[in-house]
Amino acid sequence: MNMLRRKRSTTVINILIAIVITLAVNFSYILVMIAEQRENSSSTTSTQQRQPQEPPQRPEAEGVLHLSKDGYGYIIPNNISQGLPDDTHIDSIFVSNRKVYQYRLSDGDTIRCTIHPPRGGSNPFLGEVLIQNGNEIPAPPVYDRPRRDQDMTWQMLYYFTLTLLLLTIMTVRFDVNNFSTRRYLIRCSAAILAAFACYFIAPFINWQAGGKVMMIWQHEPNIMIDYMVIMKCLVAVTVAVLYGRIYGMLFEQQKIQLENERLRSENLQTQYNLLMGQISPHFFFNSLNSLSMLVREQNEEKALAYIDQLSYTFRYIIQNGQNTNTTLADEMEFTQAYGELFKVRYADKLFFDIDIDPKYNEWTLPALTMQPLIGNAVKHNTITRKQPFHISIRTEGSTLIVSNRKAPKMEQEPSTGIGLKNLRSRWQLITGHDIEIKETETEFIVRLPLQKPDN
Repeated sequence: MNMLRRKRSTTVINILIAIVITLAVNFSYILVMIAEQRENSSSTTSTQQRQPQEPPQRPEAEGVLHLSKDGYGYIIPNNISQGLPDDTHIDSIFVSNRKVYQYRLSDGDTIRCTIHPPRGGSNPFLGEVLIQNGNEIPAPPVYDRPRRDQDMTWQMLYYFTLTLLLLTIMTVRFDVNNFSTRRYLIRCSAAILAAFACYFIAPFINWQAGGKVMMIWQHEPNIMIDYMVIMKCLVAVTVAVLYGRIYGMLFEQQKIQLENERLRSENLQTQYNLLMGQISPHFFFNSLNSLSMLVREQNEEKALAYIDQLSYTFRYIIQNGQNTNTTLADEMEFTQAYGELFKVRYADKLFFDIDIDPKYNEWTLPALTMQPLIGNAVKHNTITRKQPFHISIRTEGSTLIVSNRKAPKMEQEPSTGIGLKNLRSRWQLITGHDIEIKETETEFIVRLPLQKPDN
């Protein structure tokens, strides 16, 4: 699932970067197209506003049209009517891109047209086409030839596809575990070769062929090198190569973070296992001592009951030895079974006062929390028929409280404090929270914050 999510995010990022690069390399082209559209719109508006009462008489010319690859052209006149200033010398008549679009002009057409006088010493320019290849043209035709916006569409599509291809080459089947400088250089070489191959299929509009969409390899051999296309391809390659390196560095950083998290988790688990190893032997030897006492008393019924409860408690310890957390309900079930072990030994002298709010049954706490608390309470306090001992286990809000009165034995058993120390360490390792241990002259209280389950 994580692998699929990573592939999707990489694809989305590659597409976004490809769009940005496409817009960047064609930025000047976009500006020129917008300026040309504004110019054409302004020219049309001014023409509509003039509305002269009588159309002016313009000189006419006839000649052959020669188109450049950029879409504009020149008419070499062989016949010019009167109407121009006497000092005017006409070598050619300029034909704009817009006029080529408007009249569907092609290279080599024989045209008779009106001409506008030159401006500022430049060549005169085409007005209206009257006859094209011997056919009269009564009115301008519909604009259905390839336009600048069509050229722009081809350019945007080409550079988007090229950039996305290069980015994909740098990121596809990327394995951070096998990432190396050699593999990175191989990807860079593949991207450069792909860009070189894509150069020869770069589209362009051949205006000399009537606005036909062609590819660079279909150019004449002497004009197959288009420096503008080469520059744009180099920009795409450079971005892809740099992005590939950044992509690798990001995943290397992610790998380091994951490795650190794994080591941290293993360290926590190791510490937890060590603590559990300290708990189990302690509990095991205490249980054997109690069972040995029952056997010496030759109380078979109590011994069998004790063995049954002991079996359950050991099974609980084994099953939860690798589980860091358990529910409060499961821990209380273990507490009752564990308490029965002591009740077999202490008969009616030991009591457990349990008051748990049912709504906290599914809340969690570290497994085997109650074992050291009950064990220490029984170990260090006097339990007699005249002085029965009560251990209180209750909830106050989301806090589990375990308390008992203090009735110290006359002869205290040696204590290492390992039980409470391990309990506090386990809570800090597992929950990140500490427990509160409060001891007064008459009472011993432990407050344990329960953890809300993740829904």
